[in-house]
Amino acid sequence: MSDQSAASRLHVFKTYKLYVGGKFPRSESGRVYEVTAKTSSGGKGKWLANAPLSSRKDARDAVVAARKAFGGWSGATAYNRGQILYRVAEMLEGRREQFVREVGEAEGLSKSKAGAVVDAAIDRWVWYAGWTDKIGQIVGGANPVAGPFFNLSTPEPTGVVTVVAPQESSFLGLVSVIAPVIATGNTVVVIASERSPLPALSLGEVLATSDLPGGVVNILSGKAGEMGPHLASHQDVNAIDLAGADAALAKELEIAAADNLKRVLRPQPVDDWSADPGTSRMTAFLETKTVWHPTGSLGAGGSSY
Repeated sequence: MSDQSAASRLHVFKTYKLYVGGKFPRSESGRVYEVTAKTSSGGKGKWLANAPLSSRKDARDAVVAARKAFGGWSGATAYNRGQILYRVAEMLEGRREQFVREVGEAEGLSKSKAGAVVDAAIDRWVWYAGWTDKIGQIVGGANPVAGPFFNLSTPEPTGVVTVVAPQESSFLGLVSVIAPVIATGNTVVVIASERSPLPALSLGEVLATSDLPGGVVNILSGKAGEMGPHLASHQDVNAIDLAGADAALAKELEIAAADNLKRVLRPQPVDDWSADPGTSRMTAFLETKTVWHPTGSLGAGGSSY
């Protein structure tokens, strides 16, 4: 192709869409909002795209998809979940340059700094992939009982979790709150960073090609203040992570979540999302099931079995 024809070629702009139930719908409201690059000074830069402005109906659809996917995902073996999370890392590695560009524009970072963020996010998927079949050994086990019984405690996923993603760390922070939720067998509805939603919406494209069943992760873009209260009060949402909510919104959502006794993870200041995350975000959305079983009558002759 000659330089002249390349210069006259019409650039194809990317249409960003939601990721709900394994599909890529536009917002049912038809609304969009302007997303611009962040400059090094923190100001408003060039126009990047129009992102979907999700509605209450979109949020309800995402919860339906997450609930539908919960049985199959929570019932999968921990090893299989680990394989799929590792596959996400593989696919991200193949699209690294795209995410370096998107994260750089979203967060006002140089190419080298954006590359470090993307690499840390890929590594984070691998890290949680390794935990899927080990977390049960950390938080479960056999319990000593003073009687002719034995009992075992095992962790089980809470269910459908709503996550308000971090506002400033649009990709590494996002991965750091999604991965632990699904690693332990939950399904998730994510409200992406309002100012910088594009890395999150592109992540949906990666998840769709990573063997992850549709509905396990659902990504919405728009205003957390608009969708959050409906998700926090939704009777089919079992827990909510307020990582990206400011103090006023967090208080509002926590009050709404009390209606059906949701488990709430309050906002926790994170200075460095690349630091060792520990296991706290995995255990935050696990329930403990304890099973008792008689051992039979024990006496001088030993067990009755």
